[in-house]
Amino acid sequence: MHAIGQADGNEGAGALAIVVMGASGTGKTTLATALARAFACPMLEGDTYHSAANVAKMREGRPLTDDDRWPWLDRLGAALGDAAREEKRAVAACSALRRVYRERLGAASGLRLAFVLLALDRDTIARRMATRSGHYMPVALLDSQLATLEPPSADERALTLDSTRPPDELVAAVRAWLGVVPG
Repeated sequence: MHAIGQADGNEGAGALAIVVMGASGTGKTTLATALARAFACPMLEGDTYHSAANVAKMREGRPLTDDDRWPWLDRLGAALGDAAREEKRAVAACSALRRVYRERLGAASGLRLAFVLLALDRDTIARRMATRSGHYMPVALLDSQLATLEPPSADERALTLDSTRPPDELVAAVRAWLGVVPG
């Protein structure tokens, strides 16, 4: 693992870009918002980078295909890279369910990304999804998301956390993992 600010051969050496990942309903936005607040940096909500067609498809209960996802991942990755280079740190909430999606985000960002997977059991996720309002992702798509999920491999820069832990504990765990001091 690289220390913060250590060059890794990519443009933007010293920039930190974190992607909070996992299935819908695991708490990605909550943790990403808390991390952005703790790191005093921008937070990008991956859902806002979806096309209207993607949102309509998901709202109808139809899973996205890779062809649907590529432009979305490219837009989000580019915005995350720009924000991290500009502000030195940035956080995004994005499902990033498969390794190829994480690689696409990294390529689009031009940075070596850090991923935080929020792990949670299916029943708890379903309960969370059923009780939230104003979100287009139906519970009907949860099983397809869980079937698609490829947890990060040992060679990926990733940390897996239990999503049932309070946000402040999750932030502390991410800080410790990345070696980021409070401030």
